[in-house]
Amino acid sequence: MSRFPTERHFASWLGLCPGTKITGGKVMSSKTKRCANRAAQALRLAAAALRTSKSALGAYFRRLCSRMDKAKAVTAAAHKLARLIYTMFTRGEEYTDQGQEYYEERYRERVLHQLSQRAAKLGWKMVALEQPT
Repeated sequence: MSRFPTERHFASWLGLCPGTKITGGKVMSSKTKRCANRAAQALRLAAAALRTSKSALGAYFRRLCSRMDKAKAVTAAAHKLARLIYTMFTRGEEYTDQGQEYYEERYRERVLHQLSQRAAKLGWKMVALEQPT
């Protein structure tokens, strides 16, 4: 892994990064580059298997699938897996999955924080309603 200075270089070598064909300030293409890398194929296969997983990565993949088509979601999830693998190899740490509920709660908190910031920018204030139990 010493060949790759950062996780971004590793993901780019695998061909899992979005392309950046920009000319004159206009995005011409953002497709990933074609490469016959077996590690990238294995990561894409693992990412596609996250569809039914009850892990945080599975929740991440399903959230991506709701926003974009499945092929792009598979590539994005494979990119995330590649970054995790690079981090595990370089730092020698184990990956501990927090679970689907933890991921969804953190996502909900992020969305609420972004909404409150947007409301404050418009001069409004968000007030939480009481939830009936």
